[in-house]
Amino acid sequence: MAVVVVQLPFRWQQRLAESPLSAAAKQAAPHSKPGQAMSSEEKKIFLLLQSIIFQYHGLDDAEQQLLQQSAQELQGLAELGWAQEFIGEDYLTAFDRARVFLQSIDLPADTKLEYLYRVWQSNNAKGYITEMEATAMLRLARDWKLEGELVKRVRG
Repeated sequence: MAVVVVQLPFRWQQRLAESPLSAAAKQAAPHSKPGQAMSSEEKKIFLLLQSIIFQYHGLDDAEQQLLQQSAQELQGLAELGWAQEFIGEDYLTAFDRARVFLQSIDLPADTKLEYLYRVWQSNNAKGYITEMEATAMLRLARDWKLEGELVKRVRG
């Protein structure tokens, strides 16, 4: 298995360093629980997760509609725009850059698991999950050391 090391472009390093998300994570601020409103930073994380999975093999109309629906439900259209800009910066390296970015985020494990599971459910809402999408979600879960918990939740 080859290991790919991706360096975030300077502009993304700078955006991450200047982001309120970085400051909030460093302060270990409380994070929203299921049923509570998400902060803008949490919406960015969730919508980036969802976007990166949907766009892993190309974004079709059903996936675009599901992304828009998620953003509207979260009142996060601006955050969806941020996620799509992140991906659009360099589509070919977007997944690896997202992995680096998401690994730098300090969220409680239960929140990370909830986001991953919600993305799984959202992806399943279109009627299928491709092997590539499932593998990508498992890679993200492994990055967060939640692979076993996600598999249990999906099966359970």
